[in-house]
Amino acid sequence: MISTVESPHTAARPTRVRFAVVGFAVVLGMVTYLDRACIGTLEDPIMRDLGLSQHQLSYVHSAFALAYGAFGIFSAWWGDRIGTRIMLTAIVLAWSAFTMATGAAQGLISLIAIQFCFGASESGAWPAVTRTLSRWIPYRERGRAQGIAWVGAHITAGLTPLLVNELSYFMSWRAIFSVFGLIGLLWAAAWYWWFRDEPSQHAQVNEAELAYILADRQPAVAEGRSRESAAGPAFWWRLVTHRNVWALCLMYLPNSFIVYFCITWFHKYLSEGRCMAGRELAFFAGLPLLLSVVGDVLGGSMTDWAVRRFGRRWGRAGVGVAAYVVAGGSLLLATLAREPWLGATLFAVGTAANMFQMGTAWGTCQDVGGGHAGVVSATMNTAGQVGAMICPPLVVYLKDYSSYGWNADLALMGGSFLLASLFWFVIDPRKKVFPE
Repeated sequence: MISTVESPHTAARPTRVRFAVVGFAVVLGMVTYLDRACIGTLEDPIMRDLGLSQHQLSYVHSAFALAYGAFGIFSAWWGDRIGTRIMLTAIVLAWSAFTMATGAAQGLISLIAIQFCFGASESGAWPAVTRTLSRWIPYRERGRAQGIAWVGAHITAGLTPLLVNELSYFMSWRAIFSVFGLIGLLWAAAWYWWFRDEPSQHAQVNEAELAYILADRQPAVAEGRSRESAAGPAFWWRLVTHRNVWALCLMYLPNSFIVYFCITWFHKYLSEGRCMAGRELAFFAGLPLLLSVVGDVLGGSMTDWAVRRFGRRWGRAGVGVAAYVVAGGSLLLATLAREPWLGATLFAVGTAANMFQMGTAWGTCQDVGGGHAGVVSATMNTAGQVGAMICPPLVVYLKDYSSYGWNADLALMGGSFLLASLFWFVIDPRKKVFPE
């Protein structure tokens, strides 16, 4: 509840503690993709040291995606019940430990087991970020905040190939995993010490900022409650049958496929399919996710502007459709490019266009999820992991057995984006999954 009692800390101007919350989300995104993109960049020394083939390593990537998808909804449900302060602390500690354990793998089985546990631990990260922002960010700023939160993930994933390339000159691949795992431990300690689940619980939030954050919320949500129990069968039936939920899930499939391609096989696509090497390879391997940073920021701001200009329905769906059409078209054009740099750049543009709608997609989950934004976003993300799970083996299969080679993979992704754009016409952010 908003207190009406004046305190010594009350000021006419709102404090800006919510910006620090977004900052924590940005750093968390950096940690998630630093750890996740590392294995794709180090695939050559890993395969050489452990005696693995590309097909075997694809099973390792799929093990991560399988666990990431399988545990996502449970992790989000857990976060809704206990709050994201404790939940994020626990899962970041866990996945950081499994990141370091990756450097101790001795063969295919141990690597698959470690990556499965890594995926299970990390599965709740982005749903927890979405829930956190739904508690701390007013409705009119959510798209931008969600887009900014992804900046850390994508800029780090884009820089990881360059960073790992330089570290590899004086560190083994095993040592690199150990160093990267330590970063997550530091984030978890700072988060638990500083963060609070609700703005009203944070000592640094003044009355003006609290009123600003809670102005758009219904009373039940403002007090951190939901009218519908998250434990009963009616809750889960409504979740899986609501039009917005299944449309969001189908829309998100190509997103996860291309993201996983970027952090697993894009490095190999450039070296084998485009004959790149050295620093040129490292630069272009990171370009899609570096360019995605622009898409994150502009897309989040664009959807907030479009909502004010055109209303909630087309302010979200219109941005989503446009982004997916550009993504699909760029990927299809990349299959026709003869110059390696042009093909790689078109792929990067397609990836950035996909990321342009990230603030829209996750902001829509906040719009329709109410007090259960974490569970709704986790359901979308879990469905998307089907694309991530089939990506590693399917990419290798098409590359090896299709007459089109790597272009078959790009054509598949481009066509998928054009098809998925149609589901944005089904999604209506005005219709909530759970009434507030």
